[in-house]
Amino acid sequence: MSDAPPSLDPVQLGAYFDLIEVTSLLRHAVEQQLREAGDLSYVQFQLLARLGDSPSGSHRMTDLADGVVYSRSGLTYQAGLLEKAGLVTRVPSPDDERSITVTITDAGRERLADVLPGHIGVVSSLLFAPLSREDVKTLAGLLAPVRDHMRSTPPRSAAPRRRTRGS
Repeated sequence: MSDAPPSLDPVQLGAYFDLIEVTSLLRHAVEQQLREAGDLSYVQFQLLARLGDSPSGSHRMTDLADGVVYSRSGLTYQAGLLEKAGLVTRVPSPDDERSITVTITDAGRERLADVLPGHIGVVSSLLFAPLSREDVKTLAGLLAPVRDHMRSTPPRSAAPRRRTRGS
């Protein structure tokens, strides 16, 4: 029996490195576009986009942290910056006073509308332009089960908090 650590075969290793490079290049271009068009970080854009897509325009902070796969403390900081800019409001949740609800403002919707065309342009030109419609369907079909597998164990942001003594 071998004690050698598991390894990836050349095809797996190539696919892994290709995926990492593609996501890094795309993220860099998206972040640059968001900064230039709306003075937003990638995480701030994700927050505004999730809130903008919600029928109520609101989400609990913990749900947002899970959705964008970001730490609770980091998300609190980013939401604070958005609130200072007048793009969101934060209030205690009506159903749980320990939870905070974040709501997109009209100014937040305007900022989202300002950056969205450029965002779509970057994603379309870098990710989808070299692919056929069938390739895009195949890509989506390949990524969805990987995402679902990774999400089967919730990110730390979605894991129940440990109770401390006295609470």
